[in-house]
Amino acid sequence: MRELSELTEVEDPAWPVLGEKLRAAPVPVEVLDADAARGEAALLRTQVTVRSFLGAFLLHSGGAFVDDGWLRLYGSPAADNDRRLPSLAQVNGFPADAADDPGWRPGAGFVVAHDVLGGAFVLQGGPAEETGLPGQPGEMVYFAPDSLRWEALGAGYGAWLSWVLSGGTEEFYEGLRWPGWREEVRPLDGDRGLTLYPPLWSAEAHRDLAATSRRVVALAELLGFARETSAGLDEPDPGFLGNV
Repeated sequence: MRELSELTEVEDPAWPVLGEKLRAAPVPVEVLDADAARGEAALLRTQVTVRSFLGAFLLHSGGAFVDDGWLRLYGSPAADNDRRLPSLAQVNGFPADAADDPGWRPGAGFVVAHDVLGGAFVLQGGPAEETGLPGQPGEMVYFAPDSLRWEALGAGYGAWLSWVLSGGTEEFYEGLRWPGWREEVRPLDGDRGLTLYPPLWSAEAHRDLAATSRRVVALAELLGFARETSAGLDEPDPGFLGNV
């Protein structure tokens, strides 16, 4: 296990570039301030350096709401978290102290973000035959609530985050947004999402998404419903989708 100094004292740290991308994003981005000590603890647990976008984001931010909160990016525990945005450590079930479980490792990979519909973005943590996820180690994969299946995104965390901050969510979620969605999504806290009826995976919902009935629920409820529904429809169990 590398020491904190090995993770932070590096050439070409990513934060100057990433910080500028966050400030200049063409979509609304609200970045929460990090708690420095807990950010360092999260960095130690992930064992990524601040040369990477993931390491830089963990150390320097308490997470972020992107595109008026449609997407929630997880960082270190926020210094002031009145928006109730979980941390990467919470979402992935990190032990409270490294000494409690020095051999701990994430399962299939790190859950790094959720969207308001219950979609999960995961950094693939190993070979597909071991994790049960598509893609290659280090690739971003997405659990799609409209298909109840995983999709490989063909990019690592840094490229994926750059794409998100360049406005990629507009194309990615085409057909999954309705008139007035921003007004519904913007007030939600980081541990809340929207459930739709008819369900998002149904043909009825896609025929007229604006006509669906939408209700604010705990994000944990959305994720649990996705796993239950997958089983009921004889779809593969998606596995771990995060603790929120």
